Amino acid sequence: MALACTYSVALVGVTGHVVLVEADIANGLPGMILVGLPDTALREARDRIRAAIVNSGNNWPQRRITVGLSPAWLPKRGSWFDLAIAVGVLAADGAVPRETTAGVMFFGELGLDGRLRPVRGVLPAVVAAAKAGFGTVMVAAENAAEAGLVPGVRVIAADSLAAAADWLRGTPGLHPGVVPASVFDPSHDARDDRADGGSGGAGPPRPDLSEVLGQAMARKALEICAAGGHHLSLLGPPGAGKTMLAERLPGILPSLEVEQALEVTSIHSVAGKLPPHGGLVCDPPFLAPHHTASKAAIVGGGSAVIVPGAASLAHRGVLFLDEAPEFGRDVLDALRQPLESGEVSLARSGVTATFPARFTLVMAANPCPCAKAAGPAEGCSCSPATRRRYLGRISGPLLDRVDVKTELHPVGRTELLDDRGLAEPSPVVAGRVAQARNRAARRLAGTPWRLNAEVPASELRRHWPPGPGALSHVERALDRGQISARGVAKVIRVAWTLADMTGKPRPGRDQCDIALCLWLGVTQ
Repeated sequence: MALACTYSVALVGVTGHVVLVEADIANGLPGMILVGLPDTALREARDRIRAAIVNSGNNWPQRRITVGLSPAWLPKRGSWFDLAIAVGVLAADGAVPRETTAGVMFFGELGLDGRLRPVRGVLPAVVAAAKAGFGTVMVAAENAAEAGLVPGVRVIAADSLAAAADWLRGTPGLHPGVVPASVFDPSHDARDDRADGGSGGAGPPRPDLSEVLGQAMARKALEICAAGGHHLSLLGPPGAGKTMLAERLPGILPSLEVEQALEVTSIHSVAGKLPPHGGLVCDPPFLAPHHTASKAAIVGGGSAVIVPGAASLAHRGVLFLDEAPEFGRDVLDALRQPLESGEVSLARSGVTATFPARFTLVMAANPCPCAKAAGPAEGCSCSPATRRRYLGRISGPLLDRVDVKTELHPVGRTELLDDRGLAEPSPVVAGRVAQARNRAARRLAGTPWRLNAEVPASELRRHWPPGPGALSHVERALDRGQISARGVAKVIRVAWTLADMTGKPRPGRDQCDIALCLWLGVTQ
């Protein structure tokens, strides 16, 4: 029976689904048929695979070839399956032993000359293969370092289809001029250098929080947001330090844990943002899209291939929207869902892709279009209506989801000089942030949450309410309509973060009052 089976993975978002590739060779008119819901790029694989097999020194079967991709209901897109289909055809024709393909997962795009080219999304695909029980994967040499990030999986790196076929036959290095496929050795790769996030070099020095002078309240607000994972809004004139503060937030966040790093690296792999031979993304990512970015660029999109946007690329890190009122209103409102659920769901015909998007949002805005409202009175020519209209571009429902709002004022020479000895460097602040996060993690042990910002409002009320009488001012603000029910939950979360930062077992009235002021954006 001229039938052989190989395996690959179809990605929907960052979720991998194992695909069985069946190749059948039967008598009939020579040709190749692909079934199993392939897209246009995958249908074109017929011509690529035929040329690659012939140019690799193998014979193309002059019979009817049928390739089935199962499950048939799952859409298959792109050139991802080229290697699996080519090996299946060779195995069905007897050019490759069928038993050697068992337990091996194949990923890679083939060139017409038989060269094996890298593809996006190898890391989440290898994770899916490992969960399905596959112990060996074969990928392009350029993807080997990325595939090797998954523990317990043997990675076979091949430069060409000829090298892959020789390895399956048990004769690596048989053909002269062909680089033999071999087991990838991660010990010679730069991915273990986590000090610089896998970049393989020292890199530029990180921005330090002590460089932001004259904004003590804003620095404290930044520390609170880092400790609890809260969202932040910065309002102030140009030059007050809004961008400097946002850029220094990742520097006071702790490094990602291994599971978090794998999750973040998978998203960057699907988006094609990983550098060649790069390792795990161990530092919290920082994304700062331009205000002309479209909705698809922020939350993700695409028709043929769904790719993650800036919100997902900032997962476990920081998404900074500078000049937030200049963004399209529909773009800003598209962030409301990920701010609540921590993920982005993109529905397309026949498939729905879900990308993680649990980030810390930082929005910066000027007080008015001319940006002089916070300066000398004679410097601003904007009317009150113009100012309201400008800031009104950020919708109320979006601001309702921001935990901490702070206003920055222009800094004079006296403030700069006085603050030199008070501004703490980032490592000192990062130490306090880590301590606060550890207290929260111990309290939330046994739950799916690790940060105060992640705890649902119902669980807060049921298991972690503030002390008696602590919410008296918050309840009064709720009665006056100054705060919404969602805002009350935000205040309680920030109050818990303040309690963790001060070592208190439970937030009291002082912590709740400070959290209320931070939510309202007023100075005590």
